[in-house]
Amino acid sequence: MRVTFLGTGTSQGVPVIACECEVCKSEDKYNKRLRVSVLIEIDEKVIIVDTGPDFRFQMLRAGVKKLDAILYTHEHKDHVAGLDDVRAFNHKQQSEIDIYAHPRVQEALRQEFHYVFSGNNYPGIPRLKLNDVSEGESFQAAGVDIMPISVMHYLLPVFGFRIGDFTYITDAKTISPEEKSKIKGSKILVINALQREKHISHFTLDEALEFAAEIGAERTYLTHISHKLGLHFDVAQILPAGVFMAYDGLELDL
Repeated sequence: MRVTFLGTGTSQGVPVIACECEVCKSEDKYNKRLRVSVLIEIDEKVIIVDTGPDFRFQMLRAGVKKLDAILYTHEHKDHVAGLDDVRAFNHKQQSEIDIYAHPRVQEALRQEFHYVFSGNNYPGIPRLKLNDVSEGESFQAAGVDIMPISVMHYLLPVFGFRIGDFTYITDAKTISPEEKSKIKGSKILVINALQREKHISHFTLDEALEFAAEIGAERTYLTHISHKLGLHFDVAQILPAGVFMAYDGLELDL
């Protein structure tokens, strides 16, 4: 399995429009973060988690030539806004793209991209096949076994996903003991760490580190990072052993 971080930023990305902080003004590539997403490649199958507003550029930057499935964590705009651009893969592959999401998220997609699901098959619109993901039920996407992990993004249920020894979670604030048990044993954990100050719907840095220590993965990578967390290498220096700052373009081989 190879995992590529397509984006590691929060909903506004980094730099933030019109911001003059040292992170947003930094010229260091490690401080430039597109909206959060990952690319997972297993046995020539290509799966992407979330299609945010930067999806088109992320595909071009990573040189993605095929797409077998998309997994959705939840329906917020920074995770779904780029869905229309999957039509390039429809054209190249001459096939539908499988979408895996909770029925609530599917309904949001039907509203947001109403022209795709209206039944008026206008030439060139994305061709999508919606597949249900239910809490506590493993599923297959592109022949790959996946376990959804249910977490809470304030009051909104959000899915993380475990594939083998790899677990990816973003937009988490609270995680039940039952769901934590599904994560334990992962060799690589990806978890959100928005900022240092308290936040209503995201792990802070301290909360993410506490969670990482509880899970005990061999390596933990922080993602969904805002400009408020600080400069990449400044934060990296204070992280405990086995915990790392993710960055756009980082590749992990499992």
